[in-house]
Amino acid sequence: MTEPLTGSLPTPHGFFTRRGGVSEGPYASLNCSLSGNDARDNVLENRARVARALLAEPTCLVGVTQVHGTAVAIVAEPWRPGEGPVADAMVTDRAGVALGIVTADCGPVLFSDPAAGVIGAAHAGWRGAVAGVLEATLDAMARLGGRAAQTHAVIGPCIGQTSYEVAADLRDAVLARDPSDARFFADGRPDRWQFDLPGYCAARLRAAGVGTVEILAADTAALEDRFFSHRRRTLAGGGPIGHQMSAIVL
Repeated sequence: MTEPLTGSLPTPHGFFTRRGGVSEGPYASLNCSLSGNDARDNVLENRARVARALLAEPTCLVGVTQVHGTAVAIVAEPWRPGEGPVADAMVTDRAGVALGIVTADCGPVLFSDPAAGVIGAAHAGWRGAVAGVLEATLDAMARLGGRAAQTHAVIGPCIGQTSYEVAADLRDAVLARDPSDARFFADGRPDRWQFDLPGYCAARLRAAGVGTVEILAADTAALEDRFFSHRRRTLAGGGPIGHQMSAIVL
């Protein structure tokens, strides 16, 4: 059985864990990524379970080809699984359309402007967050009539600060945009820091004028039984990996 976490969004949504699907082995069990080597039929069934958990039609759940960028797709009608555009966020004002993003440590961010009838979903790894994917999502919602001040945003389970050791390249890239963002780094080992990705995303959203911002505190790298994690896989020496899905439907 799927077991999504939910925030305070006034719109049906869920941050799904790795539990409740049909995939096996390293993909066990609710792997929702079509880009790996998991059996396609398993992934499609897992995605269908996500859709049905939100009372959406499986054919109305859409995703994109995520590349850690800032492109946002405006969804007018559903497309076939695996045929979504290259983007890292989606928005829609179409009833019944479900927006799904996959993550395995990056920040899944779901948006809802109930007054305007507009929703959004964004994949915010550090590169995308620094480059402005969250603000780009709000801009796309605005093109459909949304307003940041009346938007609710929830940052779902992602890698936590205690698990996210980073080197100077990441820190330098963050500070090059705004030196005051040093507050999101805690001292670690020599020439290493611990980065607060969800805190950074929340600050960017608040600075953009989002009315309500919430963080669901769950460290994907630390909770192996509940979440897939790219960092945990890397520390273990590599190998196949699954991805959990976060989704919202209007």
